[in-house]
Amino acid sequence: MTKKLTPMLRQYMNIKEENPDVILMFRLGDFYEIFGEDAKVASKELEITLTGRNAGEAGRIPMCGVPFHAVDRYVARLIQRGYRVAICDQVEDPKQAKGLVRRQVTRVVTPGTVLEDSMLKPGSNNYLLAVREQQGKYGLAVADISTGEFLVTEITGPDAKNGALDEVNRLSPAEILVPVQPDELSTRLQEVSQALFTPFEPEGFVDSRKVLLEQFNTASLRGFGCEEYTCGLSAAALILKYLETTQAAALGHIRSISTYSTSGF
Repeated sequence: MTKKLTPMLRQYMNIKEENPDVILMFRLGDFYEIFGEDAKVASKELEITLTGRNAGEAGRIPMCGVPFHAVDRYVARLIQRGYRVAICDQVEDPKQAKGLVRRQVTRVVTPGTVLEDSMLKPGSNNYLLAVREQQGKYGLAVADISTGEFLVTEITGPDAKNGALDEVNRLSPAEILVPVQPDELSTRLQEVSQALFTPFEPEGFVDSRKVLLEQFNTASLRGFGCEEYTCGLSAAALILKYLETTQAAALGHIRSISTYSTSGF
């Protein structure tokens, strides 16, 4: 079908294929335009007019748009409704472009990766959370990238699973990272949390300890109190790898990690 589209819409569809599970906002001049099924969803959720655009031989395609200077307000509304939004920007000067202006996704905004103050609820944390289990031990990591807060803990003992679930409920995260293949833990998490659940697994082998050492530019995690952690490091590394793929700029906000004990709650 993309062969029948106009060059611009072919570019849009190619980028959309690389980002299938998000609403794609595509910069065109002074607007961010949304096309196809995304446009139908966005126009309804944002209460904006659904129109159409000539798509070449394919006919007309549904379209809606928002002014670029107000995009954060519209993204915030979609995030609050549980959607993920990819922002696709022009990455070269249109005056210098030879043919179609080059565009690429510059950030993916999800409920747990919000940086902009205008999208956050004043006075409350906006947590992104990951849980990992290993031989009956539960590692839990949580980050608020708007403040740079990054916490990790490990829960052990005969009632460790319930303890981990209670902690997730207490933290009330905006988003939880879960395995691509659902397991018992992710099923239980959905019973105790109203968060957005995002299936995510980094590509290839991930050395969790190395990921954290590189993030904090250190040779040891002893100073952070988590040198001996196992599944806690796995959960923390998962968050960092997720931010790397969605909001790489947010990694600069994560400069330290702190351990804590759930026994204090």
